Amino acid sequence: MYGLIGSFKAADGRRADLMKLLLAEASALPGCLSYVVAEDPADEVTVWVTEVWTDADAHKASLQLPAVKAVIAQAMPLIAAFGEHRVTRPVGGHAL
Repeated sequence: MYGLIGSFKAADGRRADLMKLLLAEASALPGCLSYVVAEDPADEVTVWVTEVWTDADAHKASLQLPAVKAVIAQAMPLIAAFGEHRVTRPVGGHAL
């Protein structure tokens, strides 16, 4: 499995809009085993995304889907900054 954990700083007052966009295509991602969008309770502009994919190729392929490209284009103006980003190697867990 292939995992990603990353954060974004939303533009002021736009966190809810950013999260809505990030979730827009979450159910239509071939090879995606888990996709979680979360608010950071300690920071009103930070959004965390945790992903688990069957493999790195499935994640890479998802970035070429027209619907995902459209969401990325819509989300970019709502992102003030990119935060931490980590690649992980999931070994198991609930629903995996």
